Amino acid sequence: MSTATAGTTAGTTAGTTAGTTTGTTTAADTPTRSKPDPAPAAAPLDLGELHGLRTVPARYPWRWAAGLAALVVLAQFAHGLATNPGWDWATFRVYFSADTILRAVGRTVELTAYGTVLGFLLGAVVAAMRLSRSAILQTVAWAYVWVFRSIPLIVQLVFWFNLSYLYKRFGFGIPFGPTFGDFETIGVLGALGAAVLGLGLHQAAFAAEIIRGGIIAVDPGQREAAAALGVPRWRQAWRIVLPQAMRGILPSAANEVISLFKGTSVVYVMAIGELFYQVQVVYGRTGRVVPLLMVATVWYVLLTTVLSIGQYYVERYFARGADRTPPPTPLRRARSLVRGLRARTATAVALGGRS
Repeated sequence: MSTATAGTTAGTTAGTTAGTTTGTTTAADTPTRSKPDPAPAAAPLDLGELHGLRTVPARYPWRWAAGLAALVVLAQFAHGLATNPGWDWATFRVYFSADTILRAVGRTVELTAYGTVLGFLLGAVVAAMRLSRSAILQTVAWAYVWVFRSIPLIVQLVFWFNLSYLYKRFGFGIPFGPTFGDFETIGVLGALGAAVLGLGLHQAAFAAEIIRGGIIAVDPGQREAAAALGVPRWRQAWRIVLPQAMRGILPSAANEVISLFKGTSVVYVMAIGELFYQVQVVYGRTGRVVPLLMVATVWYVLLTTVLSIGQYYVERYFARGADRTPPPTPLRRARSLVRGLRARTATAVALGGRS
C-alpha cells in the first residue's frame, strides 16, 4: 500500500512538474519591444549666430517681368493715343461739352434712373412671389423671369414701341365685363414711355433673382431666433433679414445698374436722343466717327466711375455689422499718405537746417 502511494505520489509529482514546465514561458523566451531612443536635447540657441546671419529678401522675378510687360503695353497704348492723328482730339474737345451731347447725357441718366427704380420695385415684388408658399404665385413669378430673361432687350423695346399697333385703346373696368373708361394707347405710351417700360420690365427679371438670392443666403436661424423672441414678421424682414441680405444683393445689383446704364444705348432704335443716338447723329453729319465715339466712351466711363464710387460706400455702410474695423477708404489712405510725405519733408528740412 505504501508502494502504491509512493508510485502515485511520484507519478503525480512528475506529471505536475512536466505540465508546469511545459506550459510556463520564461521571461527569457518572451520577445521584448525595443523602445525608441530618446531624442537628443536641443542645443541652446545662440543669439550671436542669429546676428551674424545675412537677411536676403524674397525675389519674384516672374512677377516683376509680368508687371514690366504690362507697363510697356500701357505705355505703347498711351503713346498711340497722344501721337496718332486719327484720334482727332481737337474734334473731341469741341463736342465733349457741346449742348447736344450734354442733353443726351442727361437723357441717358434719366432713362437709367427710371429703369432702375421701376425694375427693382417690380423685381422685389417678383422675388417675394417666388419666395411665397403659394404655388400659383411661384409659377407666375418663375414664368415672368423666364420670359423676360429669354427675350433680347432690343426685341422687347421694339415690341413695346409698337404696342399701339396691337391694342389701339386700353380700358379699365370689370375683367371680362363692362368697361368704365378707355384711352388711346399711342397717346399714353410714347417713345420715352415705351423705353422706360421696356427697360424696367427687363431689369425686373434680373433684379428679382438678385434679391431672391440675397434673401435665401441669410441663415434661417436668424428668422427662427427672431420668431422665438416674438418679433413680428414684417420687422423680421425689414430689420433682420434685409440688412444682412443687402451685402449679397448690392454687388450684383450695382452691376445690373451699370449694365442698364450702358444698355440705354439700345433705345436708339426708337429715335430717342440719348448719348449714343446723339453721337451717331453728329458723326453722321460731320463724318468724324472716331472722335465722336471717344466722346461717348469717355462719358460712359465717367458716369460708370461715379456709380462705382457710390457702390463702394453703400457696400461699406451695410458691412458694418460684419466688419467691426473696416479698412480705410481710398480718400483716407491718400490723406494719410500726404501727411506722411509732409512729415518726412519737414523732418528732412529740419535736419538739413541743423547741419
